[in-house]
Amino acid sequence: MAKDQTVLFHSTIFGPIRSRRLGVSLGVNLMPNDGKVCSFDCLYCEAGYNAQGTGTTGLPTREKVRSDLEKRLRMMHDAGEPLDVITFSGNGEPSLHPEFTGIVDDTLALRDRFYPGAKVSVLSNSTRIFSPEVADALRRVDNNILKLDSAIEPTMRLIDRPVSQEFTVERVVEALKQFAGQAIIQTMMLRGEHDGKRVDNTTDEEISALIKAYREINPREVMLYSLDRSTPEEKLVKVEREELDRIADRIRREGIAVQVN
Repeated sequence: MAKDQTVLFHSTIFGPIRSRRLGVSLGVNLMPNDGKVCSFDCLYCEAGYNAQGTGTTGLPTREKVRSDLEKRLRMMHDAGEPLDVITFSGNGEPSLHPEFTGIVDDTLALRDRFYPGAKVSVLSNSTRIFSPEVADALRRVDNNILKLDSAIEPTMRLIDRPVSQEFTVERVVEALKQFAGQAIIQTMMLRGEHDGKRVDNTTDEEISALIKAYREINPREVMLYSLDRSTPEEKLVKVEREELDRIADRIRREGIAVQVN
């Protein structure tokens, strides 16, 4: 069952907000302010399903992103407000923006100018890491946070619902290896039901497959989290912190650094 859930962010620069994962975060939304553009259509996406449409505002230009971000950073800096991170997130996959790499460079320069101690993070679903330009841009940011929700193909397709049939677990795990020691792999743990099918990536089989994939990828760390806001699929269940900690401990025993949020 799906609920009528729509995009969260109605501006190019939003926040700052306190992120449970990243601290005081200023968000950068490279997608439309009134629609969603994404290469996944996740059951749990807080911005709703892709079916809501792409809206009417279009993608912000590189110049608009730079101008809006500069104004906000200057305002925050002059007011003495703290900032831990500038985060690319928003109403879809940020690396789909055709000027993504240039926008990353602009953001790094503005960060160095106003908040040199802050980090730049990108939350990405990993679908664009096959592009050399996108991959190079992701290497330049402080926190290159890439998604892997399941290492079992049918489960990944059920949860993430990739738009392209060419996107597979095998291909993405192989591509993620290029970020060995640098990437943070983010995994949403959840269970529930969708269209009569059981959804659960917390089983022993699922965790074993994830551990195998993590070991191949060799990330800087793994970030485990679960539901925190409403989801378009109503029959999803949050995995509580105690269970997340047990899963994290199992992964840590394999020599993999894990952060639980």
